[in-house]
Amino acid sequence: MPELGLFPLRLVLFSGERLPLHIFEPRYRELIGECVELDEEFGILLAEEQGMRGIGTGVAVIEVLERLEDGRLNILVEGRSRFRLVDLTAGRAFATGEVEELADIDDPAGPAEIAEALRLLRQLASAAGVEVDLPAPDSSSLSFEIAARVELEVDDEQELLELRSERERLIRLAELLDEAAERVRREQAAGQTARSNGRLPHPPSLN
Repeated sequence: MPELGLFPLRLVLFSGERLPLHIFEPRYRELIGECVELDEEFGILLAEEQGMRGIGTGVAVIEVLERLEDGRLNILVEGRSRFRLVDLTAGRAFATGEVEELADIDDPAGPAEIAEALRLLRQLASAAGVEVDLPAPDSSSLSFEIAARVELEVDDEQELLELRSERERLIRLAELLDEAAERVRREQAAGQTARSNGRLPHPPSLN
């Protein structure tokens, strides 16, 4: 069973998602330095007050963006496969643990779940007034690709990470996208009300 260096953070990284990180603690500079030198992965686990969650993502350092004189690093990482933490190990300055890969069960999403998730992603982008690069509908990791494009609550992201069915992830993701679009619409309506001194704007005339 492989041993992995662990980096607990208050974030979730999905497979295929890229993220810049600033590394400043000496123990994590040591971890990242070894990963770069040996071309090895480390693991990101969601950090909570009671400790680390048991399911995380293996991470590869794609690029060292900057090495500062005091030893700090700016790096670009990419999420790889998910893992389950089996047991914590000891002996290093940073946390380590024995892990096993967390694979999906055979429960693929159907055309209806795929179409609905993509529709709701477009709906959210339209409500927010932004453009979004839609992932390919036939992607084997469509749910993770969509989730990586949206700012979700970290607990919701962890829930998606732990689900082992692509169909279930897309169904749950559709709920989250719909809720996010509704929040955007409410916030925009509240902003319009505030700009009109607390009064709702006059409704447009219909021709």
